[in-house]
Amino acid sequence: MNHHRIWRLRNLHRELKRLIREEDRRAIPDALILRDLKRRKLQVKDQLFMAEAGLVPVTTRVGHG
Repeated sequence: MNHHRIWRLRNLHRELKRLIREEDRRAIPDALILRDLKRRKLQVKDQLFMAEAGLVPVTTRVGHG
């Protein structure tokens, strides 16, 4: 299961990298799109690191009361 997740994350990272390059090569790149793509790419990179290290991401929840 972890191998499948790593494979998916690598592919997503590669696709985001391609989209960033594509947007960056436009005559007038959209700064907001670039920022969002780069943010998403960094998130995927962090997830990939965690998956490759066999770590489980920590999530925090705010409880009521």
